[in-house]
Order: sequence, then structure tokens, then C-alpha cells
Amino acid sequence: MVDILLSLDWIEASGLVFGLACVILLIRQSILTWPLGIAYVLVSLYIFYESKLYADLILHVFFLWMNIYGWYYWINGNTEAEIELPVTRESPKVLSGLLLLSAVGVVLCGYLFTQFTDASLPYWDSTTTILSFTAMWLTARKKIESWHLWFVVDVLASGIYLFKELYFYAVLYGVYIGLAIAGYLSWRRSMATVSAAASQTNLAGV
Repeated sequence: MVDILLSLDWIEASGLVFGLACVILLIRQSILTWPLGIAYVLVSLYIFYESKLYADLILHVFFLWMNIYGWYYWINGNTEAEIELPVTRESPKVLSGLLLLSAVGVVLCGYLFTQFTDASLPYWDSTTTILSFTAMWLTARKKIESWHLWFVVDVLASGIYLFKELYFYAVLYGVYIGLAIAGYLSWRRSMATVSAAASQTNLAGV
């Protein structure tokens, strides 16, 4: 264990700090999750390039843009009178389409990385990558189903990073598993609160 700790560097450590802070703020629905998310992405881009995890590298380029989009959408995406954008559910039709596209993306991405790169664990890496694309889109739109996908991604990613000896990231994603559960429960309570307030408003207007 001591040898593992000594092998960790400050770059991985900064990724751990930024990543944890980002998710904790996301659970709290704080707008600060997005600038910290950008910092986390920039650190991760360097680490994944050095580790030849190219699918993760591409994923985090996407994450960079989605953090910018999420930051904008959480500020400007609410058309109602509420102060902040509420948590909502995605429609079954849209979710089905997203999952179908994700399945196709996993197969295609895994094949391409197998044939044209020296990527490590191409299909496992592609699975976490494509599901993360979908989860990040749902997160930016503040959809509660995003936490279901993050849970799956975190379980798979923790194992991948442990295998690749990226120990800080293995620990980080292990913690993310618990945070995904906490995030889902927190956002579900938020939805219930907003729903109850809306019901009271409707009753008062009758």
C-alpha cells in the first residue's frame, strides 16, 4: 500500500480533488460544479493521453464542451419562474433512443479502437466512454436518469483504472459509486419538493 501511495503523483491527485469536488457540487445542484468540472477535464486529458486510453481521451474532450454547455444551460435553460432549473425526468421515448444509440456506439467505437489504435481494453473502455456521453448529456439537461448511468459507468471505470494501475482514478471512481447513489436520492428529493410546491400553488389558485 505504501508503494502504491508513493507511486501516485500530484497530477493524479489534483484530478482526484477536482473530480470529487465537482460531483459533490453536482449533487447539491451548485452552478460551481461546471468550472470545477472543466478543471477536472483538463487534468484528465493529460493523464489519459499518457495512459493510451484514447476512448477516455475523446470522452473528456466531449466533457469539456458539455461542461461549458451545462454551465450555460443551468443558468439560461429554465423557461419557468423558478430561480433555478428544476430536476426532471427524461421521456421514455428519448431514453430508449439514447440507449439504442449508446449500444451501437459501444460496438463501433470498440471495433475502431481495436483495428486502428494500440488502445488498452478497447471494448471495456468504449463502454464507459459511450455511456458517459449519454450520462453527461442527461446531466447537463438536469435529468434524474443521469445518475443511473453514472452508477454503471463508475463500477466499470473503477475496475478499468485499477487494472491500468491508475490508483487515484480507481479510488475516485470507487467513491463515485457511492456519490451516484447519493446524487440520485438527493435529486429525487428535490423533484418531490418541487412537485409538492407546484401542487400547493395549483390548489391555492383554485
